Amino acid sequence: MDKKTFTIGVLFVTATILLVANSLTVRQAQAYSIKDRDYQLVTTAAVEGGDSLYVSDVRSGLVAIFDWDPSARKIVLKDRKNLADMFGPSH
Repeated sequence: MDKKTFTIGVLFVTATILLVANSLTVRQAQAYSIKDRDYQLVTTAAVEGGDSLYVSDVRSGLVAIFDWDPSARKIVLKDRKNLADMFGPSH
């Protein structure tokens, strides 16, 4: 076995280990929020991939969910709900 074959073998094994390690890692949820008196903004990673922006109007109890559409390069309204419908009745 020459030096070139050995180097290629080591690089292949390293790439395989990194690929397996990357597929086994669990992605942690991250969210950042800004809260004011009337509105609250929260950014987070979307389940389908990409980013989502949640805008909640505290006074009316409505939440709008916006997603970034990379193919159209624009923000798209994904859904609009009542806050009570999202979290259920409080006890």
